Amino acid sequence: MSSKLVNWAAALFLLVLTTAPALAAKPAPQPVMRLHFANPTYDYELKRAMSYAVSGGADINECLIVAQAITPGDGDSWYRAWHQMAQKLDRMAAQALKAGHRQTARESWLRACNYYRSAEFFLHGNPKDPRILSSWGASRRCFRQAAKLMDHPVEVISIPYEGHQLPGYLVKPDASPKPRKTLILQTGFDGTGEELYMDVAWYAIERGYNVLIFEGPGQGGALRQEHLYFRPDWEKVVTPVVDYALTRPELDPKRLALMGLSMGGYLAPRAAAFEHRLAALVANPGEIDMMEGNRPSKKEWAEMKKDPAATNQALRAQMKRDIGFRWLINNGMFTTGTKTPLAFLEFFSRFRLSDKVVAQIKCPTLVVAGAGDHFSSAALQSLLYDKLTAPKALLRFGPDSPARQHCQVGGLLLGNAKIFDWLDQVLR
Repeated sequence: MSSKLVNWAAALFLLVLTTAPALAAKPAPQPVMRLHFANPTYDYELKRAMSYAVSGGADINECLIVAQAITPGDGDSWYRAWHQMAQKLDRMAAQALKAGHRQTARESWLRACNYYRSAEFFLHGNPKDPRILSSWGASRRCFRQAAKLMDHPVEVISIPYEGHQLPGYLVKPDASPKPRKTLILQTGFDGTGEELYMDVAWYAIERGYNVLIFEGPGQGGALRQEHLYFRPDWEKVVTPVVDYALTRPELDPKRLALMGLSMGGYLAPRAAAFEHRLAALVANPGEIDMMEGNRPSKKEWAEMKKDPAATNQALRAQMKRDIGFRWLINNGMFTTGTKTPLAFLEFFSRFRLSDKVVAQIKCPTLVVAGAGDHFSSAALQSLLYDKLTAPKALLRFGPDSPARQHCQVGGLLLGNAKIFDWLDQVLR
């Protein structure tokens, strides 16, 4: 494999996958404040966990105490620190509930849910590591324990899908059977349904929305329990979700919106191009091609595939040198079921929206772009907006905005306010 292609392969993963933390110590499109770690991957993930303090999923000093016990690049130290804090809160919640302190129990379990989720983040290089399933399972258990103690209904649901069940939640402002506007909510490359409650759903119910959260192939329990992997034709996933939504009388069939976060900025628009029962679409951020700006030529593909062993060796060498790159490849293989870095790259090249597909999107669409998104750019994220023929709006968080980072991490109050202001108007 030529040095040119080695560099190209590294650059491809470092620059274009808008689904994950920062992948190399390179300047962001706009300067982003460092919170604790010099390594941008670890710092972003710390900020991500801490962002849920507003919705009850974190406490600031708990997160900073965890950070002090972590060595960047050492996934075991990351796991131990977050897992120990989660266990502490898990025990506290159980004791509080036994003593009749329901609110303390709920709050503690919600934070434990977030910390257990964070704990397994850097373990995916070995998909058989038992800590992945146990930590994720503890995260889900803690959320469901907390949900039983919430003031609003949180129903555990299962959605039929090609002989399997997609896990999810139906979150409502109250128990009223009155049909309401509903947000169908999905994550991206590495999130969970439980995280989506803290990220978006908590804000939505405050505004009177029902929220139908689901995990599709490659995500959360659909991956870890059903062993379903990502697929580019995401309409095959969302259509069964809409079918399910239409069986629920409390969901207004004329006011169903779909929002996709992170890699969901590709997945949700792809689905909306073929699923026309949606009243609105939010792509956060917009993503038209997972290799936009770095798609190899046929000649480059041929050279890389001519000697796959050499190509994979070069990619693995890059993984040893770069923390974020290593995580991305490992998580990519984990969520797609591919066995080598090159196989992941080939599979991921299929995640691309043609102009013809974009033209099939009919519902009003909000495209989000962030000037501080540290592994994409507002210009690339705006390409989806440029190509849309449906009614559309562009929500751009500029270089001075607190919500300028990927998926508005660190600025969720502002980010959700702007998104729901738009949805309120469209679904009125």
